[in-house]
Amino acid sequence: MIKDNVLLNFLIIEDNPGDFILIKDYLEEQFVSPKVTHASNFTAAKSFLAEQQIKYDVILLDLSLPDKNGEALIAGVRSFGLDSIVIVLTGFSDIEFSIKSLSMGVADYLLKDDINASSLYKSIIYNIERRRMSLQLIESEKRFSNLFQLSPQPMWVYDTETLGFIQVNEAALEKYGYSENEFFNMTIMDIRSVEEIQKLKDALLSKNSDENAENTSTGRFRHHKKSGELIDVEIYSSPIALDDKLYRSVIAIDVTEKIAFEQKLTMAIIKTQEDERYEIGGELHDNVCQILAASQLSLGLLQSLLPESAFDHYERVSAYIKMASLEIRNLSHRLAPAFFDDSTLYESFELLLKNVNIENKYTISLHFDDAVKEFPIARDLQLNLYRILQEQLRNIFKYAAATTIDVDLIMHKNHLKMRIADDGIGFNMRLVKEGIGLANMKRRTELFSGKFDIASSPGEGCEIIVDIPIRK
Repeated sequence: MIKDNVLLNFLIIEDNPGDFILIKDYLEEQFVSPKVTHASNFTAAKSFLAEQQIKYDVILLDLSLPDKNGEALIAGVRSFGLDSIVIVLTGFSDIEFSIKSLSMGVADYLLKDDINASSLYKSIIYNIERRRMSLQLIESEKRFSNLFQLSPQPMWVYDTETLGFIQVNEAALEKYGYSENEFFNMTIMDIRSVEEIQKLKDALLSKNSDENAENTSTGRFRHHKKSGELIDVEIYSSPIALDDKLYRSVIAIDVTEKIAFEQKLTMAIIKTQEDERYEIGGELHDNVCQILAASQLSLGLLQSLLPESAFDHYERVSAYIKMASLEIRNLSHRLAPAFFDDSTLYESFELLLKNVNIENKYTISLHFDDAVKEFPIARDLQLNLYRILQEQLRNIFKYAAATTIDVDLIMHKNHLKMRIADDGIGFNMRLVKEGIGLANMKRRTELFSGKFDIASSPGEGCEIIVDIPIRK
């Protein structure tokens, strides 16, 4: 028979010498060299355990000792041998008490009449392995707790059914300004900005579907602190199972300053681009158009000198010069919007729509409500609204096969809203990737903390909504 060579220290608490010898023989039959200490009563056992010079891996305990027994004995042994596995060996079969002893920290409850070397060995090995796994789990939970609590980034865990917070770390308390109790009486909806609650609901619906329930997800949202201050955060959310129930753990990284820096950088780039466009547009309008006008004038002076046979060529060249002048004038207006020259936004939109509809292929309606006309919209915002319209018109002409285009600007509850709609062929939004044009329109909208929404489906045309908060 092969013996187990694991080195273990045993404390056998047994007042019956015969039972002690039998138990010791069982151990020596299964283990190569077990270290066995014998205590014939609780007082002696307490003395061995209190010395703490030897760590006892396993305590084999008889429940009937001269100086203590039953529950009091178990409690006394457990109070001194906290790190030891306690296995009760008794001659009494009491199911109710055996169950209760397990709840008191006893690892196993064995009847002396039923045990043998093999069954005792199995109980010892199984419970050592169970203790090892339990300690690993405790250590893992401790590492997670330290990672969670000591993280410099706000973290929390929420219930996927109620959306209530069930755990928050110190960084979250500090960042958001709520106390732990306040968080536990809130849901994740309570820290979202009003405008983004529907966005959160859509994200949660996607996460909770069968195919996405176990996925890690990311997103950028706006949260508000207890003080009311709004912050931009990047969210990283993962599923986590606790007590056979699914929760989600969240890391929230404040990117408010990062976004502000990116917006400043983007605004600087756009300003540089617009300055270059305006300069080129001005050169085309003021210089090239003047050259063409002079050419037209010079050509007119030559008309009387031409033979009748050259008149057709003259008319053709004259028409080409007029066409070139018109194209350059249109190009210069696209490069340098008219409101740079003190025209209103409405007039700039009107001119843009007129220039793109020279052949009258489209039925175009333009509506500005009075509040928009009277509101002093910042020049940089005007320019970006103009560029968004310009970009969407390009998309409509290129892809939509539309006949009708509607452009509306309204002011509602301190929000400026621009709607651009067409009756074209539309597209399936799930199948079409976001192109550069859409990305540019979205980026220009977000520069002013706005929202860019697009709605389309096959055969139903396309509609974009630009919604920008306006401060009075």
